[in-house]
Amino acid sequence: MDGLPNILGLQHTPTIQRTLKAPIDCVGVGLHSGRRVRLGLLPAEAGSGIVFRRTDLGADIPARYDHVIDTRLCTMLGLPGQPEARVGTVEHVMAALAGAGVHNAVVEIDGPELPIHDGSAESVLFLIDCAGIAEQAELVPAIEVLRPVRVEHGEAFAELRPMSHAFDMALSIAFDAPAIGRQAFSLRLTPESFRAELARARTFTLAGEVAQMQALGLARGGSLDNAVVVDGPNVLNPGGLRMRDEFVRHKLLDAVGDLALAGAPLLGRFLAHRSGHALNNRLLHALFADAANWRFRSAATEAMPPRGATWDSAERAAA
Repeated sequence: MDGLPNILGLQHTPTIQRTLKAPIDCVGVGLHSGRRVRLGLLPAEAGSGIVFRRTDLGADIPARYDHVIDTRLCTMLGLPGQPEARVGTVEHVMAALAGAGVHNAVVEIDGPELPIHDGSAESVLFLIDCAGIAEQAELVPAIEVLRPVRVEHGEAFAELRPMSHAFDMALSIAFDAPAIGRQAFSLRLTPESFRAELARARTFTLAGEVAQMQALGLARGGSLDNAVVVDGPNVLNPGGLRMRDEFVRHKLLDAVGDLALAGAPLLGRFLAHRSGHALNNRLLHALFADAANWRFRSAATEAMPPRGATWDSAERAAA
């Protein structure tokens, strides 16, 4: 989509673009590859957005929805015509950067998959806190949703609804496993709410699916240290859950990361049931498929709602 600035962020972040004060890096293991990888976060110029850099290939991959090449069990970005130039499991890093209000950064990685850490976004937030955040000279634009946009797959759906002053999110899930069952969660997305409500929620899987994934060459780096594993009514992790509804909170964390690939802050309402990476990406494609669905607005001109403003019937629909 020509002309779309490659910048991401949240409407409640300061109207000035922000980047990291200093480079920082760490080492971890890829969830699906099981491969040891180095992750680096570097400052970037205003207006450059988030870029994933494969240091082993010398390839830069823009963090944009139209560069998503796979959504099976994670969100994977790539370059057209260069099948080796890809990077998987980007959603947690994207969520952490958006959640911290970092609009411009280079994410260096020396392999095809980002490290999973503990399965949440908390460790990446820690890296961002250690590096520090620097304000830049340019304002942050925003994408205002003008018309409802909806995508479906069976009983699952994801949609964006108009709202001009913030980004609200409501999501519900339903699993046969009694340990998960039906859960719903909603919030107004701000750096504070992301850190407090979503960042610590870990990825999860069903015990019966682990062997199947490993037979397909996936989840080779998975363990009880980086994922919640559920077996019927039981959570197999020795420490149990971090919060009662950790499952739906993690799904919402994933959605933050996936929707950050819009390229700019979204102003609207996200409502979803049983949505995942594929539907989240399809939703962005549907939004930008028609210019009448959205418009750019300067974040500097947005009037904020009164403190304590909440969802209306959308939240109840998701529940």
